[in-house]
Amino acid sequence: MIYGKNALKGLLNLFLQSHCPLCQRSTDRELCLYCERQLQTCHLQDPNSRWQEAIPVFSWGVYGGTLKRAIAAMKYENQPQIAHLLGQWLGEAWLLNSPKSDTHLVVVPIPLHASKLKQRGYNQAALIAQSFCQTTGLKLKLDGLERVRETKAQFGLSLSEREKNLTAAFAVGKGLSRYSNPLVLLVDDIYTTGATAASAVQTLGQCGIGFLGLAAVATTVKDT
Repeated sequence: MIYGKNALKGLLNLFLQSHCPLCQRSTDRELCLYCERQLQTCHLQDPNSRWQEAIPVFSWGVYGGTLKRAIAAMKYENQPQIAHLLGQWLGEAWLLNSPKSDTHLVVVPIPLHASKLKQRGYNQAALIAQSFCQTTGLKLKLDGLERVRETKAQFGLSLSEREKNLTAAFAVGKGLSRYSNPLVLLVDDIYTTGATAASAVQTLGQCGIGFLGLAAVATTVKDT
């Protein structure tokens, strides 16, 4: 189940209230036109600039400014509706700049641990992936991966600490185990050091599942 109590409350607020969650301007959209324009300034001209790296990354924008604020509001201020817009933009960028087209491609969001999911009420990566697939027409497997070990927050940890923190954090879910010869495109909100993606990719590889790359709404400035 994607939407929990907090997610439904956030979506309800979208219709009951008429204020942008980022600037409080009056609007009948997920975000006001002013904030949408500010978000567009974070858009990368080349979403494939990191596709040739060890973990191929396709990214819509740079993690900073209004995009950083929007992602924070989405995750920590009970504004799940923002994920719909970000997933749509990521999907539109994929349609225009897709590095590869494959009929067996399956989209799998980076999962949250059950305790974190209960606390937040929704998985922002799953919401982004859902909107991404609605835009691109790609197949979505929400239960493709499971987070089987609760981990510390990655913020503030060194790369080696992040990698250790995520050791054996994931397992292949029934959504992929029942799928014939899948090629996986992971989806997440932010790509920073790559430790989370690397752990997920390792889990996929151990089960003989093909990995195409990761689509993220944002990458950090130092990584672009």
